[in-house]
Amino acid sequence: MESNAQTEPAIYKADKYDRSIKSNNKLIILLTKISRSKTGLVGLITVLSLIIVAVFSPFIAPYDPIKIDTSKILLPPFWLEGGEISHILGTDNLGRDILSRLIYGSRISLVVGVLSVIVAGAIGVFFGLIAGYYGGMVDNIIMRLVDAFLSVPTILFCIVFLTVLEPGLPTLILVIGVTSWVLYARMIRSETLSLREREYVKAARTMGVSNMKIISRHILPNVMSSVIVISTLSVAGTIITESSLSFLGLGIQPPTTSWGIMLSEGKEYVATSWWLATFPGIAITITVLGIIFLGEWLRDLLDPRSQGTNS
Repeated sequence: MESNAQTEPAIYKADKYDRSIKSNNKLIILLTKISRSKTGLVGLITVLSLIIVAVFSPFIAPYDPIKIDTSKILLPPFWLEGGEISHILGTDNLGRDILSRLIYGSRISLVVGVLSVIVAGAIGVFFGLIAGYYGGMVDNIIMRLVDAFLSVPTILFCIVFLTVLEPGLPTLILVIGVTSWVLYARMIRSETLSLREREYVKAARTMGVSNMKIISRHILPNVMSSVIVISTLSVAGTIITESSLSFLGLGIQPPTTSWGIMLSEGKEYVATSWWLATFPGIAITITVLGIIFLGEWLRDLLDPRSQGTNS
């Protein structure tokens, strides 16, 4: 008894140590792979930079993004004649600092992008699993619903819903999420159709395991890699959708700062004060490209058929 009591802690510590080594090895392998992929590395740096800027925007932004200063209206960037170093990217038609508004606008893009994807993913994965696993009439009904959503552009759906509902951040997140779930549903359904015929699923069914447990324990974990890839790529599309809706006045409402609102406010000054619309446009472009690069790398990493093709 005494020897068992003495050896058990040692065994436990050894097991814990082994798991720690395996975890560290996986992290090293992951970092090595992304360091070999130029696009993946660029995407990761861009996304991490966006997250850091969004989280610490109150400490990074030099000015209050909604503070009006009528004495400094439409100042150009500091490298142009009439610009000031205190306002690196210039000011808008109300004297608000462009750089500060860009920094705070990243928070809206990140929040809307991530939360909308979570809503869309939850709905799409649920319907995809149910349609793929049960098949038959359930599958037909869900797929006809998917076809109905695909027949109308997502942006048009959003415009209709936001016209009826009260515009705002929660409404925008909900509407974009509810109208963007079909991609998840189709992809997860196709994978579930294949997974439900696997031997381990049939064995679980034969042993009397309930359908919900089979779906949650055996099928869902095997489709999560696809969900991660789709979600990453969908964030880019969601940011564009949010910017488009805010540009049309149906998304984020002033005085809240977003890149879409900045584009909308700057469109009237393109000929004389180009920086009002140019810098938020560049911010959207860089962010979307970075997310796409990261998503493409994740797809190559998680797809066994493309292993070793990262560049």
